[in-house]
Amino acid sequence: MGETTAEASSAELMVDLIISLDGYASAEGWPGWWGLEAPEYLAWLEREGQKQYTYLLGANTYRLMSAMSEEAAAADSGFSETEAASLTGLADVPKVVFSSSLRAPLSWPNSRLVGGDAVEAVAEMKRSGNGPMSTLGSLSLSRSLLTAGLVDRFRLVVFPVITGRTGRERIYDGYPDVALEMVDSRTFDGRLQLLEYVPTVLSGPPGTAPK
Repeated sequence: MGETTAEASSAELMVDLIISLDGYASAEGWPGWWGLEAPEYLAWLEREGQKQYTYLLGANTYRLMSAMSEEAAAADSGFSETEAASLTGLADVPKVVFSSSLRAPLSWPNSRLVGGDAVEAVAEMKRSGNGPMSTLGSLSLSRSLLTAGLVDRFRLVVFPVITGRTGRERIYDGYPDVALEMVDSRTFDGRLQLLEYVPTVLSGPPGTAPK
């Protein structure tokens, strides 16, 4: 089915998202991962965290994830052991934060602030062979990078819930038309579905003249 993630090129960029079946990134009143994280999925997440990605994120995700990482390091954090390990481990990996509102130096270890245009900065990182990169949440950043044609892989983990009433952060709003070639898939714990694609941004429906 083509290259797997492990065979990816050194400057590959992946958009990596979790999503409900109806296209939301989260839901009001629901726990993280919609309460459906389970051993196989969490073990896979831990293995993924050991890969040499540089994580790309925006200001809102930076604020949220850095606070969660700090909270998870406390003895009475309330996170499970696996969740805490995953969150605290993010402090050790390289991160690039795109923001015009944050100010350097950033307090979360291994975080570099970029105040200019994110699309231009990521394009230069790809040209210079920065190594494999992955988004971390950051829906608007992910959308901008995909629209610009910079994304090599588009990976989703689909959670089997529909949150039509409580869903927040619709993932695909504002996206261009995109053709997706599936290159990997698997099921975690008999219920979570990983889908990985090579995306191609389209100017319009196939067979129509470019606009």
